[in-house]
Amino acid sequence: MGFFSNYQGKEDGAIRFYDVKSGKTKFWVILMFIACITIAVIALFPVFWLLCTSLKDLTEYMSTTQILPKNPDWKGWVDTWNAFGFTKYYINSGITVVGGVICAVFFNGLLAYVLAVLKPKGHRVVMMLVMWCLLIPPTTSFVALFVNIKRIGLLGSFIPLWLAMGANAYWVVLFKNYFESLPKDFLEAARIDGCGSFRVFLRIVLPLSKPIIMVVAIFAVTAAWSDFLMPYLLLNGTNGKETVMVKLFTFNSSIKTNQIDLIRAVLYSLIPPTIIFAVFQKQIMDGVMSGGIKG
Repeated sequence: MGFFSNYQGKEDGAIRFYDVKSGKTKFWVILMFIACITIAVIALFPVFWLLCTSLKDLTEYMSTTQILPKNPDWKGWVDTWNAFGFTKYYINSGITVVGGVICAVFFNGLLAYVLAVLKPKGHRVVMMLVMWCLLIPPTTSFVALFVNIKRIGLLGSFIPLWLAMGANAYWVVLFKNYFESLPKDFLEAARIDGCGSFRVFLRIVLPLSKPIIMVVAIFAVTAAWSDFLMPYLLLNGTNGKETVMVKLFTFNSSIKTNQIDLIRAVLYSLIPPTIIFAVFQKQIMDGVMSGGIKG
């Protein structure tokens, strides 16, 4: 009874206070929670195994299948971090993430502003092309993209990685749907006061769009941090510019790396996106909902 007392006075959501008066509804609610807990345990178990295994030494890892470590080797975390120089690769990934977030918000938001607010001639054609881009796998353009990057001399640079974040059809759609729900009175008042179209975008539209900006920024952070193929093609062998994911691949192919060091390296690569999603998961869901619903 205590569990269902949490629904007292709840008038929104899929399950409201008067729904739980039915015994059949209570049964399905309990079943739903059991299913959610089961899915959560299945999803979190690999991370738990990774954490426990990273605390073992190589001998214990090779000799037993026990999940929990007998003698946790906390010092091994520090040794692996220092041996592989992870600080430098974290900084490189951070540079990629910061530039990627700026480009993702500015360029995708700017295109969405043109399609949702300015609506010049041909904007429907452009929007149709954006929607078509959602159907095309990004990897199909990698060869042409790599050739063009090489021709303009940007191999070994972070700039192509930043600009790639500024051309994402899904984020354009999120921005567009959100911009269409903004009050038109604010935009008209800004134009009457003498603001040009670009200034309206910077001074009015972006400040009013903080929820969707946060969502796109978080998506851009996780995408830029976990991206492997493009950074590998552009930065591998640059002696100092490799990101965490690129270096993780080279660790895996190195004969000097043992399994425990590799597991710890994988754990290090998961820390930033995990923390970001855990902290901002409510903003992510709220922003996606607000960006996907007009009005």
